[in-house]
Amino acid sequence: MKLHPDQTRQLAIAVLDTEAQAILDLKERIDDQFIRACKFLLGCTGRIVVTGMGKSGHIGSKIAATLASTGSPAFFVHPGEASHGDLGMITAGDVVLAMSNSGETDELLTILPIIRRLGVPLIAMTGNKGSTLAREATVSLDISVAKEACPLGLAPTSSTTATLALGDALAVSLLEARGFTADDFARSHPGGRLGRRLLLHVADIMHTGERIPRVGADAPLREALLEITRQGLGMTVVVDAEDQVMGVYTDGDLRRTLDKGIDVHNTTIGEIMTRQFKQARPAMLAVEALKLMEDHKISALPVMDDEGKLMGALNMHDLLRSGVV
Repeated sequence: MKLHPDQTRQLAIAVLDTEAQAILDLKERIDDQFIRACKFLLGCTGRIVVTGMGKSGHIGSKIAATLASTGSPAFFVHPGEASHGDLGMITAGDVVLAMSNSGETDELLTILPIIRRLGVPLIAMTGNKGSTLAREATVSLDISVAKEACPLGLAPTSSTTATLALGDALAVSLLEARGFTADDFARSHPGGRLGRRLLLHVADIMHTGERIPRVGADAPLREALLEITRQGLGMTVVVDAEDQVMGVYTDGDLRRTLDKGIDVHNTTIGEIMTRQFKQARPAMLAVEALKLMEDHKISALPVMDDEGKLMGALNMHDLLRSGVV
């Protein structure tokens, strides 16, 4: 057994070319049947029940997951298990999405009479337009391919890729029709990084109360430096008696102060604070605060309300800990 690099590279490219062409060929089949399928799925008052055997089943599981995560409640039912009790998962308000390249999968054909009896729409995804599954379906979508990418023409490759791509086309079409938003998507993905980026607000992670670094404008520079060190955010906010933000002073400002030869013992923070500064709002998405920091090459922000009152503070480490970065 020996691997020939050039031959392997050519074969891999041929596989990608074949599967890419199989997907492109589907564009001609986005027709009235596809629109009908979308209408049935969009009008489903129950769940979209996805089913398929073997490789089609694996693809079906992924399609069900994509539908569910993009606003179309769906789940996968194994057709073999359906004949042994799981068919009870299908109710009158559901729509069944069945996939089989041959359209003659025994386990699927066995449950077709029950699906008909329930009166639920059956959407077929099959590579054989003349098959039993295609004939029995309310809507039949053509997923046939010119050839499999497997050199033997046996392993489901192009056909499963085409099925998956058409499933994505259905899911995204429904997403758009439902007016599904990024916030909706985040609510179904709260545990992942994507959900955190879409749901987490500055108010959720900012330092508040005694944890906010702050000094008055008349505080000596030495006191401001102690506050920066004590709170560990790399800055302090300068406020008046009503907690209105007057400016900020950062580690970077300290370096510039020393470069200018300013007397650090006899200077108040109000004299050297930065009066023009970037700030965040509590309702701002954390990822927006991150972009603000990255765009302006700063590592900390005061958080203020619309009237300029100090509400909190955060720095890059807070965003790192929260998983936004």
